[in-house]
Amino acid sequence: MTSFSKDFKSGIADAWPMFLAYAPIAALWGTLAAAKGFSPLEAMLMSALVYAGASQFVAIEMWGAAQSILLLIFTIFVINVRHVLYAASISRHMGDIPSRWHPALMYVLTDEAWALLERKALTQPLTIGYYLGVAFPLWPTWFLCSAIGAIIGKQLPDPALIGLDFAFAAMFIAILAGFWVGSRTGAVIIASAVVAILAKTYLSGAWYIVLGGLAGVAVAALLHSEAEA
Repeated sequence: MTSFSKDFKSGIADAWPMFLAYAPIAALWGTLAAAKGFSPLEAMLMSALVYAGASQFVAIEMWGAAQSILLLIFTIFVINVRHVLYAASISRHMGDIPSRWHPALMYVLTDEAWALLERKALTQPLTIGYYLGVAFPLWPTWFLCSAIGAIIGKQLPDPALIGLDFAFAAMFIAILAGFWVGSRTGAVIIASAVVAILAKTYLSGAWYIVLGGLAGVAVAALLHSEAEA
């Protein structure tokens, strides 16, 4: 077995619970897209090309409403700007991966994949095999299940009835628990949560995602500076 194959299989072994969580949520999005007039092909293509769950749910909610296209674009941009932070963070651990692969690898980087890759990077540098094993299979899972949802439509049960609407959040929380290294970790999480909750309460749109992330980054940088002082 080659090193790439071994690392790829290791990535899949670590990430397989995410595949199970993605499938029903993607199918639900496909159902909503079909209700807005999307064909199964159109739903699949949007999931394949946009590949951003939170943004897609917001976009489908705004689709056809009395909203300008510029407002839709701006809203999606605000939601997805966190991926700039993800890319900057994960790129620090990709020294063993040829730089020509970096743009394509960032395309398949999701919230959950980022967290899992960052946790792996705590113990060893990332390899292209492991990265692809974690992140790549999520992509076809997402767009194929979106198409299935658009085809099946209302025959799918509401994921909220059995708690699957919380699958992403629960999975992300479980992964982040592996980052815990003491009180500084708690301070970063609390700062992000407080700012996100306040922004969600008092600001319209998806600013809570961006502001919560920036608050966490700011606290982490401040605590790091104090530790070095």
